[in-house]
Amino acid sequence: MIRKILLGLLAFASPAPLLLAQATPSPALLVLAKQDQTLSIVDPATLKVVARIPAGPDPHEVVASTDGRYAYASNYGFGAYHTISVADLVAQKALDPIDVGVLHSPHGLDYADGKLYFTAEINKIIGRWDPETHQIDWLLGTGQNRTHMVVVSKDLDHIYTSNVVAGTISIFDRTADPEGGTHPGGPGAMPPLPMGAPPPPPPPPGRPTSGWNETVLPSGPGSEGFDVSPDGHEIWAANAGDGTVTIMDPIAKKVVAHLNVDVPGANRLKFTPDGERVFVSSLRTGEVTVIDAASHNVITRIKVGHGAAGILMQPDGARVYVACSPDNNVAVIDLKTLQIVGRIDSGRGPDGMAWAVRP
Repeated sequence: MIRKILLGLLAFASPAPLLLAQATPSPALLVLAKQDQTLSIVDPATLKVVARIPAGPDPHEVVASTDGRYAYASNYGFGAYHTISVADLVAQKALDPIDVGVLHSPHGLDYADGKLYFTAEINKIIGRWDPETHQIDWLLGTGQNRTHMVVVSKDLDHIYTSNVVAGTISIFDRTADPEGGTHPGGPGAMPPLPMGAPPPPPPPPGRPTSGWNETVLPSGPGSEGFDVSPDGHEIWAANAGDGTVTIMDPIAKKVVAHLNVDVPGANRLKFTPDGERVFVSSLRTGEVTVIDAASHNVITRIKVGHGAAGILMQPDGARVYVACSPDNNVAVIDLKTLQIVGRIDSGRGPDGMAWAVRP
C-alpha cells in the first residue's frame, strides 16, 4: 500500500523540483520564455534545462551580473509594467523585483561596473540601478521615441541606444563636466579665480562629475536590433520596416553605408566575437541572414523556424543561439559550418538570452 502511494505521488509530482536538484553550471545559458513567464537555466554542454525560475510578466530581455550570481529580466508589457525581475541563479529562485516607479516599459538591459542599465521606452530614458543601495542612481533622457535596446561600453565612456519609432541610433559620449568642458581651459570651463580668492566648495554628494553629449544618427524604419563591433569602430543597426541594415561610424558620428540585405521584420543583430560576420534574425521569415562584415555581402540565409528573434553569441566563437519564438525552442548553430546542430526546449515564446559566468 505504501509503495502504491509513493508511486502515485511521483506520477503527479511537478517536474520543477527535479530540475532544481541540478546545480547551475558555469557558464550557464539563460533563456527567457515570454509566454511561460520563465527564465530557463541551460547547461550549454548538454543543451538541457537544469532549472526554470519565474521571470515576471512579459519578460523580454535578460542580463546577468558580472559575478554570475544574479539575473535581471525586463518586464515590458508595451507600457503596462514598471518592474525588472530578479533571480538568484545559484539558489535557483526568484527574488523581489525591482520597481522602477514611474518609468514604464523597461526593455533593453546591460550590466557594467557593478550596476544595471536599462531603457524605459515610454519615458524615452536610460536608467541605472545600483544593487548595493537598491536605488536608481542615474537617469539620462534620449528624446527619441521608443528607446529600446542599450549597450554600454566597457570603459563606461559611451552608451548606445536604438530608438524604434524614431528610426534612429543615439550615441552618448561622456564629457569631463556637466557644462560640456573637456579639460581645464577648454570649452565650457570655469573662468580663472581672482588672485587670493578662496577655492570653490566641493560639489555636493551625488552631483554628477561628468555630462553627456548625444549624437542622433538616422537608421531606418523600425530600427530595433543593433550591435557595436568588437573593436568599437562600427555600429550596425537592423531596420525591421524595410529589411535594411545601416552601418555607422561612432567616432566620426556619421552613416557610412546602407545595405539592402532583404531582411523584412529584422529583429536582432549581432557580431560574431571576432567581428568578421554579422547575424540578423527575422521574425517574419524565420531566417537568420549572415553578412560578411568587411565586404557587406550576404554569405547565406539559415532557416531556423517560423520566426527568429533573440540572438546570442557563444563567447568562444563556437556557436550562436537563435530564439525561434513561434516554435518554442532555441536553435543552436555551429559558427564554422553554419549548420543547425541542436535545439533547446526553452518553453513558449523564447526571446532574450544571456550568459552567466561565475569566477
